[in-house]
Amino acid sequence: MTFDQWLEAPTDLSLSADDVHVWRVELSLSRSQLQELAETLSSDELCRAERFYFEQHRQHFIAGRGMLRTILGRYLGVEPQTLRFDYEARGKPILADKFATSGLSFNLSHSQGLALYGVCRRPIGVDLECIRENTDAEALAKRFFTEREYEVVRSLPPNQQQQVFFRYWTCKEAYLKATGAGLSQLEQVEILLTPTQPASLQSEEWSLTELIPANNYLAAVAVAGQNLHLQCWQY
Repeated sequence: MTFDQWLEAPTDLSLSADDVHVWRVELSLSRSQLQELAETLSSDELCRAERFYFEQHRQHFIAGRGMLRTILGRYLGVEPQTLRFDYEARGKPILADKFATSGLSFNLSHSQGLALYGVCRRPIGVDLECIRENTDAEALAKRFFTEREYEVVRSLPPNQQQQVFFRYWTCKEAYLKATGAGLSQLEQVEILLTPTQPASLQSEEWSLTELIPANNYLAAVAVAGQNLHLQCWQY
């Protein structure tokens, strides 16, 4: 299925075992907003921010991590600066210390000033991509996709190849992030889709939903389980 309804989140957030929340956040913020978010970051996050060469990238990192802390803090009922994170082998952030037993799972993705955050109580992966018109979709599909996926991309006229390529890419990456596998496994995950039908996985153990977060953006969320209740919030 494809989801494109982004609503204002309720003040009182509740998250049952079958709920999946995806938040859309603009990362281009005012100086005062950035300063406020920077004050919630840990020392290692601030060091990471300082490593960015371009000021815009540095600001987007601060906004992205600060908003992650803000959103998770709302679910946990704590101040954003009190959260602690660990990182899995491939760099995926997870809650640490006393928050590790909260049962809250999350994942995030950002592209060109827009970010998505997925929150639930199951393994979850989110991927967001801005469609780049100069992408050699056919060549990349041949390198990274299964033979059947490549044939779908190759069979399309050029004006459709970009869209379908990025649909495949976001779905694959969302699933790989949810499972903890790396991008080296791209060609081992097969997504079923057509230009007119939504994507699906060849697995009944996972749900896959395509998202339309903004013009010229595509995204996907993969979550363990079926018959889940997805809601998309605009922060």
